[in-house]
Amino acid sequence: MIDLYTAATPNGHKVSIALEELGLPYQLHVLSFEQQQQKAPEFLQINPNGRIPAIVDRDNDNFAVFESGAILYYLAEKTGKLLPADAKGRSVALQWLMFQMGGVGPMQGQANVFYRYFPEKIPAAIARYQNETRRLYEVLNSRLEQVEYLAGEYSIADIATYPWLALHDWAGVSVEGLDALQRWMAAMAARPAVQKGLQVPPRAAADEHSIQTAQAMLVK
Repeated sequence: MIDLYTAATPNGHKVSIALEELGLPYQLHVLSFEQQQQKAPEFLQINPNGRIPAIVDRDNDNFAVFESGAILYYLAEKTGKLLPADAKGRSVALQWLMFQMGGVGPMQGQANVFYRYFPEKIPAAIARYQNETRRLYEVLNSRLEQVEYLAGEYSIADIATYPWLALHDWAGVSVEGLDALQRWMAAMAARPAVQKGLQVPPRAAADEHSIQTAQAMLVK
């Protein structure tokens, strides 16, 4: 059994999607940002950085894993799924996973902040992060013109990337003209496990503002 500590953010959805794809049983623990539960001492024992998501694998001596990319890799290794079997293929999947972790998430997260939340509208900052996010989308599009999924086969790289791309409008970044990227997004959106994972935890309409704020700020 996996204990999943999460909230309705793109990084949280990476892990819920992976758990659904893998069919692993998990217990859901939803953390409230408004109550600062992610900074509580007991949670800092699981993730010293005080961010979601994090997991505890009860079947592996209560082993704790934090950072969404590290969690995806751990779950793939645990199950032998969602990663190519050969060394080169695994490397390709990890390269695109790192591309999301180091590029798409941070840049789109900053686009969210300056486009939606920053108290002062700074056009240069908004343009910088929106343009860089769009450039990263174009890199993804070029890759997806060559292959069906980022690693060639469906993998944790796709799972890491899609929850951010699904919110491109919130950052004010267009996917117009990126036909291969749009094809991939449609394929991802059609997967039952993706659909289910995106609803973990369920989005309450009353909490939508705090959820979107969290999506903007949690950019790792």
